[in-house]
Amino acid sequence: MRFNRTFLILLLITALYSYRGVNNNDGFQVYVSHFENVLGTSFEMKVAAESSEIADQAEEAALAEIDHLSAILSGYDTTSEFSKWQKTLGYPVSISPALFSVLELFDQWRSRTGGGLNASAQAMSLLWKEAEKSQQLPALSAIEAVVERVQQNHWSLDPVNSTATHLSSVPLMTNTFVKSFIINAAARKVLDMPGVKSVTINIGGDIVVLGDLPEEVHISNPLADAENDLPLAKISIDNKAVATSGNYRRGVMINGKWYSHIIDPRTGMPAGKVISATVVAKNATDAGALATAFNVLEPAEGMQLANSIEGTEFLVITKDGERYESKGWRALEQKSSKSAAINAAKNPDIEQLQKSILQGGPELTINLELSKFEGRFRRPFVAIWIENTNKETVRTLALWFNKPKWLPDLKSWYNKNYASYNTSQSDISTISSATRPPGEYALKWDMKDDKGNAVPPGKYTVYIEAAREHGTYQLIKQEIDCRNKSQIIKMKGNVEIAAASLEFKNK
Repeated sequence: MRFNRTFLILLLITALYSYRGVNNNDGFQVYVSHFENVLGTSFEMKVAAESSEIADQAEEAALAEIDHLSAILSGYDTTSEFSKWQKTLGYPVSISPALFSVLELFDQWRSRTGGGLNASAQAMSLLWKEAEKSQQLPALSAIEAVVERVQQNHWSLDPVNSTATHLSSVPLMTNTFVKSFIINAAARKVLDMPGVKSVTINIGGDIVVLGDLPEEVHISNPLADAENDLPLAKISIDNKAVATSGNYRRGVMINGKWYSHIIDPRTGMPAGKVISATVVAKNATDAGALATAFNVLEPAEGMQLANSIEGTEFLVITKDGERYESKGWRALEQKSSKSAAINAAKNPDIEQLQKSILQGGPELTINLELSKFEGRFRRPFVAIWIENTNKETVRTLALWFNKPKWLPDLKSWYNKNYASYNTSQSDISTISSATRPPGEYALKWDMKDDKGNAVPPGKYTVYIEAAREHGTYQLIKQEIDCRNKSQIIKMKGNVEIAAASLEFKNK
């Protein structure tokens, strides 16, 4: 059966969600698992292991290391070591090596960026969140007062005695590169295990790849970042880290205007010139820090800083559509593929993507929010598909499952579509993007069927099916008239799908 380019790309992206062994012909298989609400976002791990038992142990080891470091470094957990230390003031406190390393790194990056990265930027974030509540921009005097507070020294470190003295009452938050720090530690724990050949961990779009196998990484397009949108670029990396930072997923809305969650500590103003910055580096914290720095600094400053760190590559997109990339970026991009059709769409640049978006055409966006449970939880199996008025499936948009043997649990999709749907794709890509909230996803339907042929305007039904291993089964559906009228329809949630909505419009 011959597939067109759009469908092949869709299969590549939906393959991200399958948990199965991909045979490497050397006794190792790649096992993939997903969790929600890990470090406040989504978690994906791929491990090349000798058996599923070892893969399960690797998953446990990774999550245990994440829990361990989160209990030290989290600014959201009031019981963490960092939170307890932050309650002290004016006297030295013995702290763990991990916390000492992070505070030391913040000192280094504050100096490297001329104050562009600062753990006390949290005070500015709180100011802008209050502004969103009141729908009034912060007063200039309030911004200036916060900037003055932020410019203080907030701690002093004693490397001889491994102590840190808290010096100010300004709120601090260990964001920026700490997620990369934790991911790297978890990945190294896994790679050190017997029977493991390689590991990729992706938490909220920040990625570490270690071991013998390269990883294909899709860079999310900031202008169209649904799960099945074409990526901005595709790169192949090994033994490196990738971090992407941008303003397109998190921020505040004040009087109808969007302001980034990334605040420039030097001015107190939300960053706005850069909409996406992706950095590849040998060191995970370098990747995380630089990705954020690119959003705060002028592009020329960011490029100069990145070029001073050996082995670092970057791709930066501004709100005006300018593209900046390092000299070695193109060498990372995929140059070959099993399919010429895939290869033809591998690296659409920002101008092509903007043109595609502006060309218009009907589009249906499906937004869904998975139900949140206490602590982290495995993502349920999910199938999302479109049927016409004859109850024929015209498009499967997503198929998220654990192990193939559990596919029949998605009984409605399985009974109707399994025989004709290709679930044996061995290509599994991972996506680097700005951090998203846990359990929140969007998919788009471009009014084409599974073969890439345009379907006529008319009424269609969207099905969202969810099943949890040892849990519940849920199915919701909604008819929508996909003709010229723009509309938004909310769907009733359930135990597994907390909320869902359909938005039909011409792009």
